[in-house]
Amino acid sequence: MSSQTLFRPPAEANSLIIRIAEGCPWNNCTFCGMYKQVTYRLLSFEEIESNIAEAYKINPLSRKIFLADGDVMLLSTDKLQNILQLINSIFPRVTRINVYANGGSILSKTDAQLLLLKSLKLNTLYMGLESGDELTLKNVNKKDSAADMVAAVQKAQKAGMRMSVMILIGLAGQKNSNRHANETASALNMMQPKLLSALRVIPIPGTKLFDEEQNGIFSQLTEFQSIVELREIISKLKLKNCVFRANHSSNILPLEGRFPKDKGRIISELDYLIDSGMLSKTSPAESPLWL
Repeated sequence: MSSQTLFRPPAEANSLIIRIAEGCPWNNCTFCGMYKQVTYRLLSFEEIESNIAEAYKINPLSRKIFLADGDVMLLSTDKLQNILQLINSIFPRVTRINVYANGGSILSKTDAQLLLLKSLKLNTLYMGLESGDELTLKNVNKKDSAADMVAAVQKAQKAGMRMSVMILIGLAGQKNSNRHANETASALNMMQPKLLSALRVIPIPGTKLFDEEQNGIFSQLTEFQSIVELREIISKLKLKNCVFRANHSSNILPLEGRFPKDKGRIISELDYLIDSGMLSKTSPAESPLWL
């Protein structure tokens, strides 16, 4: 078994986690510190078989499985098919197998290949849009363009998969906050993801974004600005059927609801906080003890 830290989305807290790779194959985003000390390695099929067998001992009746680490969708269709078939043959009650995915890795699959993977119970793909603004994505060295990520979400959901998309409040800093908000809302409206999560960007020691903040190149949003930016994004969303969560430890105000039904309520909660005078207009919110 690998000694590397396992990362998984908050929604996978109750899932059985099986590692099939170590690290992230891209690992160049300036804001992400998850895999900075890890050299990417796809496990051999023998190692994957062993990890699946160990997972079976933990919970043989698991219904929900998450495959780690980053961008599992980058694997070839043949490799994914072999892994999914093995899991299906060993776990009699599994209904959903979920993974991290990047836009390019989804687009590398044909419609027929996505349908095949869906038939093998590949269900939810977690993708970090981060921002819909192309300049912001370029500045943080994101691998995929916003346009490619929009196309990827549309393609995967056409195949019957669920896309869980994450955005980062404050990623463009103070200077470009408004553009980041507008373009992110626009991209999400084109995507129409089934699941949407909002997190607040926090420069972490060891990342390039942290160094940029220390050198005055990047300016974090104040506590007040972070809530205003989130409100700006939500006010422009026209999502038809989406579960929204902003309950990660990085968030200033925990929020949850379903769009479009709860959009007005969420905006009202944000407006109340904006008008309350409780938010600092001079400094970022305190960083959580854990991320």
